[in-house]
Amino acid sequence: MIKVIGIKFKDNGKVYHFSPKEESYEIQDKVIVETERGLQLGYVDTEIFEIPDEKLISPLSPVLRKATAEDIEKQEKNAADEKKALKKCKELIQKYKLNMYVIDASFTLDRSQLFFRFMADERVDFRALAKDLANIYKTRIELRQIGVRDKAKEIGGYGSCGRPLCCAKFLTDFDSVSINMAKNQNIALNPTKINGVCGRLLCCLKYEDECYKDCRKGLPKVGKKVVTEKGEGKVISIDVLKGTYRVNIPDVGIVELEKEIDES
Repeated sequence: MIKVIGIKFKDNGKVYHFSPKEESYEIQDKVIVETERGLQLGYVDTEIFEIPDEKLISPLSPVLRKATAEDIEKQEKNAADEKKALKKCKELIQKYKLNMYVIDASFTLDRSQLFFRFMADERVDFRALAKDLANIYKTRIELRQIGVRDKAKEIGGYGSCGRPLCCAKFLTDFDSVSINMAKNQNIALNPTKINGVCGRLLCCLKYEDECYKDCRKGLPKVGKKVVTEKGEGKVISIDVLKGTYRVNIPDVGIVELEKEIDES
């Protein structure tokens, strides 16, 4: 078993796993970690837990130390400079007439790299833009294209359910969502019903799908002929969450029945 701790770099961002080594940390502690980007300041999001060695896809990077007052001051200065870098990048995009929309800018803690995330409908040749930015900020520049779901996560908002967007509230990864999930949940295949504010299929279709599959067990399919105490009829509808189905029986009418529960 290997000790693991979850670290976040943004409030609604993904949880990344690191090795705490032999140190102890509390939730919300600010820490310094080494990432593929370089040194970054994050905060502890989970307690230390253990996982089997075989579940590790790659070796864990260690948490280097708790953040000092100097580290936090650097981070605050970087945050102020990131806003200026974002503004400058937007000016250069207009200068080169590039069909892209830059979302944000972020420095690594040691300012060895400066990252920009952007949206675009197609591939963009941003070599001249990157060269100008490198000359201005004297550091390595990386521009990364993101999707509309990432954009919705950044902006936030409210879904058709009236609650804050799942992606902005608690989802940290975007799983693939299929139209079959909407069918499985008896949702009308209307874009206004099954698409989120990002224009893509609702994320909740994915994480609620397992629940619907489990609730659907024991329910007959619509159109199937079944034998009941009142005679044989055809299933005309099912209510997955209530665990009931309606049967149209000749000379009797429509009867609502409950599915049989497997006691085993």
